[in-house]
Amino acid sequence: MATLAQWVAGARPRTLPAAVSPVLVGTGAAYAAGHGDSGLALLALAVALSLQVAVNYANDYSDGVRGTDAARVGPVRLVGQGLAPPWEVKLAAYVSFFLAAVFGLALVALSQAWVFIPIGLACIVAAWGYTGGSRPYGYRGLGEVMVFVFFGLVATLGTQLTQAGRVTWPGVFAAVGVGALASAILVANNLRDIPSDAVAGKHTLAVRLGDARTRWLWGALVGVALLMAAACGLWHVSALIALASLPLSVPPARALRAGAVGRDLVPVLGATGRLQLGYAVLLALGLILAAR
Repeated sequence: MATLAQWVAGARPRTLPAAVSPVLVGTGAAYAAGHGDSGLALLALAVALSLQVAVNYANDYSDGVRGTDAARVGPVRLVGQGLAPPWEVKLAAYVSFFLAAVFGLALVALSQAWVFIPIGLACIVAAWGYTGGSRPYGYRGLGEVMVFVFFGLVATLGTQLTQAGRVTWPGVFAAVGVGALASAILVANNLRDIPSDAVAGKHTLAVRLGDARTRWLWGALVGVALLMAAACGLWHVSALIALASLPLSVPPARALRAGAVGRDLVPVLGATGRLQLGYAVLLALGLILAAR
């Protein structure tokens, strides 16, 4: 039986900045558009965190029963390491999806943004389909694309729309920046797992691109995020404060340039999460200052 600490580790806390960041930035964009709402922001955060945890448990279950996690380094794998029976991990994913749906319905009801009912269902289907089902898209190199769409565009713009009732160009640029860094987190994760994924037949984008080009991809995604912060600055000068997050990219960039592999890439994953969170906090602050 898995301990509480192992269940927490199985939820992969290092990936949670990918859930927090779009809500922060979307809320900042809503304030810059003239109408932010902290209560709706908290509901959006509950939705995002529940979905992220659900994705992580669902991936643990699906990869575990397929045998993909049998020889991996990095975070705890509840099923792959035999710490918990598959049905328990699957149930944990279902409970997390249920909580996301409940919080999402409350958010829709309060904001009257009914369009997010089908979008929310699409989010849940996409979350399960990453490594679950008969044709998981994560095994075909589409993981980063879907992360960009759902944890970048949908989450950020959805947060802005439910609060401000509209989407703005600064919100779009900010969503692209957040999505790029969310994808960079997955790139760092999949770079670490290239050897085991290749053997297991999991053809992630990193496996398809190879080691060297995946490292360049990480840098390109970080560059896109900084460029989007500069684009936001064309509308709101205070948004340029997000560029102060650049130093957070230096340690992981150095590790990647030095050729870190295996366990030495685990800190890169955490550092990329901190980069995204720092970028989101500063960009959200800049957008809120613009409203004042």
